[in-house]
Amino acid sequence: MAQKHEASDSAVRRLPRYYRLLQELERNGQNHTSSRELGKRLDMTPSQIRQDLSCFGCHGQQGCGYAVTELRENIERVMGLEQPLSAILIGAGSLGKVVSENVHFEQRGFRLIGIFDIKPELIGKTLAGLAITPMHHLESFCAAHHPAAAVLCLPKESAQAEAEKLVALGVRGIWNFSHCDIVVEQAEVVTVHLDDSLMTLSYKMHNQT
Repeated sequence: MAQKHEASDSAVRRLPRYYRLLQELERNGQNHTSSRELGKRLDMTPSQIRQDLSCFGCHGQQGCGYAVTELRENIERVMGLEQPLSAILIGAGSLGKVVSENVHFEQRGFRLIGIFDIKPELIGKTLAGLAITPMHHLESFCAAHHPAAAVLCLPKESAQAEAEKLVALGVRGIWNFSHCDIVVEQAEVVTVHLDDSLMTLSYKMHNQT
């Protein structure tokens, strides 16, 4: 189990950016890096880099900076990527198909073990190597396999109720693609708002200097 660390949400959200950059440096054969280099590549200050990394127990050496592979492995442990958690996907329509077949779950800390939908025409078809299972089997599946997380690819009208049901079945984390904010107790929720990203791009393009 990854050691727990006290860190701000913003620092946690930056961890994947550090991880991707360190993977790139490794692929390029680079052995060491510095907070200055990382900051330049990520458009951040060196002090912010050092502050973030120290929150997770990652400290550089004076005059040497950070060993790239060691830092990447430390961040990998912090994010729990070495011990994938089981996950299920709810909603095997167009969005569910894209997510299940294009997200590398096992490289991102999760292992997809089940896909569910209510549409009869989808039941039994295969996505990401898994047969789509009818929703009325969800409760028995959760009782047997105890998935830790769920990916919601549902219409916003049904997302909240389904999230509450999943938490009641023991799910502890939800990756929500349902175009609405959901609130549940006793579970972590990360909501992906594709519209927000597009509007952010619009703002940046209209306010270029």
